[in-house]
Amino acid sequence: MTTEPMTTEAAAGDEREIRELVERWTAAVRAGDLAGVLAHHTEDIVMFDVPPPHDGVRGLDAYRRTWPPFFRWLAEGAVFEIVSLDVTAGREVAFAHALLRCGTPQDLAGRPADRLRLTLGLRRENGRWAVAHEHHSFALEQADAEAGQQVREVHRGWSEATARGDLDALMSGIADDVVSYEHDEPLQHLGADAVREVCRHGLDSAAGAVGWHIPDLRVLVRGDLAVAWGLNRMTAGLPGGGTAESWSRGTRVFRRRNGRWMLVHQHLSYPYDPATGRAGTGLRP
Repeated sequence: MTTEPMTTEAAAGDEREIRELVERWTAAVRAGDLAGVLAHHTEDIVMFDVPPPHDGVRGLDAYRRTWPPFFRWLAEGAVFEIVSLDVTAGREVAFAHALLRCGTPQDLAGRPADRLRLTLGLRRENGRWAVAHEHHSFALEQADAEAGQQVREVHRGWSEATARGDLDALMSGIADDVVSYEHDEPLQHLGADAVREVCRHGLDSAAGAVGWHIPDLRVLVRGDLAVAWGLNRMTAGLPGGGTAESWSRGTRVFRRRNGRWMLVHQHLSYPYDPATGRAGTGLRP
């Protein structure tokens, strides 16, 4: 039994269809259109992404859950656009590989040659092409940049949890063996339970909503170790109305454990006046 080879015209038509599929997917990613991103993907999709898990994201539901943090990052001004795309199609399977500009304008201005590498494996289902495998990767320095964005997501989660007064969410991403140098005594707070008590006290002591934000957050990642630093802006409601504001300095160290970035050390401080020995709690940037 013999199988007739595909005609050049048929192959070109399939390749054109796949190219349009990839371009629509890219546009949906930029638009934050989750339904559009999921379209034309198989139920058993396997994605090897830049972030963990190392054995891949498996199944359409798991694939769906990876996208909201990336959409938030794009909404802040990051770029996601195809630079080059090549497609090869057979009768029932096909593959495509592409290079994309993916990063913040600042990232791309500093490293204009950086590219996200994308490989897609497709198969024909019910007469239509569908993506069964995605593989995203950066070169090593860019992988560190992507990890830095994950650390920023941890900070974002803490800020949102502070606004909600959600103590359990505040403890997310804090290692059991964390060592924290807080503003108050003792000299060091050892373990997640001690840090939880500090957070609980901070939420309970305010008359109104508590806010926490680091407008100048900087993150540096190398492998499975990350350092983040910046000025902490704290706000808290006052009993008689109005809001109190204070600024302090913060440095945080993270380790990646089982695919998650976990806070292992925190150092908070106020400058002090050498003449009086008093902490400068009223300083502003």
